[in-house]
Amino acid sequence: MLKDQKHPITLPSLIRDFRQLGVSPGMILLVHTSLRALGWVCGGPVAVILALEEVLRSYGTLIMPTHTAELSDPSGWRNPPAPPTWWDTIREQMPPFDPELTPSQHMGIIPETFRKQPQVLRSIHPQFSFAAWGQEAIPLLHEHKLDFGLGETSPLGRLKALDGYVLLLGVDHSKNTSLHLAEYLAAYSSRKIIDSYAPVSIRGHRRWLKFQDININSDDFGRLGRDFSRDEKARIRSGRVGLAEVQLFSQRLCVDYAIRWLEKNRH
Repeated sequence: MLKDQKHPITLPSLIRDFRQLGVSPGMILLVHTSLRALGWVCGGPVAVILALEEVLRSYGTLIMPTHTAELSDPSGWRNPPAPPTWWDTIREQMPPFDPELTPSQHMGIIPETFRKQPQVLRSIHPQFSFAAWGQEAIPLLHEHKLDFGLGETSPLGRLKALDGYVLLLGVDHSKNTSLHLAEYLAAYSSRKIIDSYAPVSIRGHRRWLKFQDININSDDFGRLGRDFSRDEKARIRSGRVGLAEVQLFSQRLCVDYAIRWLEKNRH
């Protein structure tokens, strides 16, 4: 990577790039990230987080997904699958979700570093938690209900109500979690309510709980995102931060477009 990069990416250069893109003080910003896509960053994930917080300022809000999908029923695991003979043991022994202890899974090093920052809060959903910093952190994360964990009453739904923004930092719409919110809000025939399970702690006691969700599916999010990017009303700000291609856009505009797209294209 170093031989392909003329200059190191630094905290000041990240701040400059974020500002040129349109990230501004007071913005409520959900970020999906790939550190590798940025190139070599002096300070790694810490520099990226500090740069975002510097640009947003204390009256802005930074939010990232810190999901833990493996805290689920082992019968649905695919990568890798768990042997059926293990399922009962996993259901009985999997440690419950702990917002301070449980690491995020498959989210990348930037969200995992971010959630450990002292001023950062984390919601309590055992599978779909979010971490947030700044003025709107508590309103976004408060009472993240177990049922329909990416739906209208989740941090994603509250971000839409607050007219927040999404930053895709070196990733495409296949990683755009807000498109799942559209799945909850859209009406299409293949959407089904399902039973989900997770280990949680209730008053200090571990419980294996059942709750309701829908059969979310991101397989067509890449195509959905490409169509959204071509829509003249999307008002996407595109550019580069470091070496990474980035997109900044209104979450509300994106979700509303995705609702219409899903209702037209999913059958």
